[in-house]
Amino acid sequence: MVTSHHEASHRIFQERPEILGPVFGLLGIPPPAKAVVEVLTPDTTEIRPIERRVDSVLRVEPSDGRDSFLLAIESQGRRDADKATSWAYYVAYLQAKYDLPVLLLVVCQDRATANWAAGPFTCGALGWTALTTHPLVLGPENVPVITDPSEAARDLAMAAFSALTHGRRKDAGAILEALARALRATDKKSADYYSDLLDVGLGNTPAAAEWRELMTFVSYFPGRGTLREEAYLEGKEEGRAEGATEALVEERVRTLIHLLEHRLVPLPDPARERITTCTDPDILARWQDLAFTVHSVDELFAEDTPPKATA
Repeated sequence: MVTSHHEASHRIFQERPEILGPVFGLLGIPPPAKAVVEVLTPDTTEIRPIERRVDSVLRVEPSDGRDSFLLAIESQGRRDADKATSWAYYVAYLQAKYDLPVLLLVVCQDRATANWAAGPFTCGALGWTALTTHPLVLGPENVPVITDPSEAARDLAMAAFSALTHGRRKDAGAILEALARALRATDKKSADYYSDLLDVGLGNTPAAAEWRELMTFVSYFPGRGTLREEAYLEGKEEGRAEGATEALVEERVRTLIHLLEHRLVPLPDPARERITTCTDPDILARWQDLAFTVHSVDELFAEDTPPKATA
């Protein structure tokens, strides 16, 4: 099941690839120096009836002469016996498709899931192991607890990831406080991004409520009840309601197009026009939810009847 925390836990690697350096350090792997990171399609489907998708796939090209490699990232919220075969398939398929070595990184929020996800997972018969999968794992035991605002300011991506990973701790407030203070001292674009990422990624937890109290200057994150959306919808005074709805529609249209373009989903002119002319915030919110996983605008619009052409 795709959740807000699930999306935030792997999307931060797509949108803030600078986090890879410190993450590799946590995992004991030499970090790639000044690497070029490219987001690839997560689709690993070969036969349409068996649809498979990795959460995120990155191509990492180090600038120091070392060989390029792929990083497949999975966000895992609980034990899942089916992942033993799925993860082996992802690694083998991606290596065959791109002819590059593959690392599998599993991001977990609790220790029990992280311990299980470390594997190894074996495949074989008659006492013989044909294939073994050894995932790299990030979880509460190796992701640092960052409670120093100056440390958070030096690496906002890792500080945000720390907050996402440790959001269920009783003392999560100290982590959130450090990040909030660091964001107040940074540029508005970065502050908006990380404040909204946490607003969504912490889900319906006490930490999320505490984060909203700390952050009074946030903007907007795709269609999931963030503070600005609530501010729009709270304008119930008769003279402001229409303007609030129009502003909400504009935000959702802009963010939906950004999501599709960021995920490299082809957006022909008729589809772009259909999005930009939509005035129903509920439809736009549904499209935004779908935009995280669809690979074509046909999938995006599948549940809606296309508007009839007028004579």
